[in-house]
Amino acid sequence: MTPPAERLNYVVMAYTPDPESLRLLVLIDESGSLSGAAAALGLSQPAASKRLSTLERGLGLTLADRTRQGTRLTPAGRVVAGWAQRVLTQLDNLLSGAESLRSQRNAELRVAASMTLAEHLVPAWVGELRRRHPGLYVGLQVTNSEHVPGLVRSGAVDLGFIESPRPPRDLSTRRVARDRLVVVVAPNHPWARRRAPLSAAELAATPLVAREPGSGTRDTLELALSRAGAAMAPPLLEVGSSAAIRSAVADGTGPAVMSELAVISDVADGRLTTVQVEGLDLSRSLRAVWPGGRRLVGPPAELLAAITGKRR
Repeated sequence: MTPPAERLNYVVMAYTPDPESLRLLVLIDESGSLSGAAAALGLSQPAASKRLSTLERGLGLTLADRTRQGTRLTPAGRVVAGWAQRVLTQLDNLLSGAESLRSQRNAELRVAASMTLAEHLVPAWVGELRRRHPGLYVGLQVTNSEHVPGLVRSGAVDLGFIESPRPPRDLSTRRVARDRLVVVVAPNHPWARRRAPLSAAELAATPLVAREPGSGTRDTLELALSRAGAAMAPPLLEVGSSAAIRSAVADGTGPAVMSELAVISDVADGRLTTVQVEGLDLSRSLRAVWPGGRRLVGPPAELLAAITGKRR
C-alpha cells in the first residue's frame, strides 16, 4: 500500500492546471479580490471560489487567504501568479502563431520585449504600426531582457526591446524611451513616513520584493548600487511580473524597486507610496536591438521609425 505522503506527491506531480484557473489566479493578484477576478471572467463568486480551491488542491499549496474582508493571495500565491502569467503569455503566443499559420499571412513582424516594455509601451507602438498596415501580423514574445538578445541573434525575432543597463555590443541598438526606477512601499510602511531620503546603503541592506535575475530592472538596480559602493541584499521574495510585485508591496510584504511606468496609477490612487533615495542614479534608457551591422527594412524599420518619430 502506498504511504499517504507518497500518494499526495503523486497527485501534485500528475496535476496540470487549466488556463482558466491560471487566469483566475492572475486576476485575483491584479484586482486584489476574488469577486473582481470572477466578474472579469464572467463567473459567479462561488464558481470562482471552487475553481481556486481545486487549483490549491492540485498544486498542494495554499494560494489565498480568505477573510471577511476578502480574498488575498499568500506569498506562495503571488509567486505562482507570476509563473502563471508567463504560462498564459506563452499560450497566447502559441495560439497567435497557430492562427497566423492557418491564415498563411505573408506580412509578418516578429518582436521580443522585456516585461516592462511589453506591459507598458510596446502595445501602443505596435497598435500605431497596425493602424498604418491593418493586414500586418505582429507576433510578440515576452521575456526578460537577458533572453531578448539571444532571440535576435538566432533570427527568431526581427526586433527586440530591452531595459538592460548594458546593451549587447554585438547588436545594433537605439534608444526608444527613457525610464527611471523608484522605491515603492505600502502606505503604512515605516519608510512612507520618512522625511529624510534613504541612503544607497540603507536600500542595499534591505531585503526587497524583486524581479528575477536577468531582468532589466534587477540588473539596473544592482549596477546602480554597485556604482554607489553597495551590494544588494538577498531578496525577500523574487517574482516574475510587475503586477505580482505591486500586489505584494501593497499587501505589506516589503519594499520594491520598480519602473516608474509600472506604478504610476498605484501611486496616484494611494495604493503605493514612493520613497526618495539619495546618491543613487536609477534612470535608464530603454532600447531597441537588432542584428549588428544589418540595416532594418520593411516592418521592423517602420516600427522603429514610428517609435523614434513619436519620441522626438
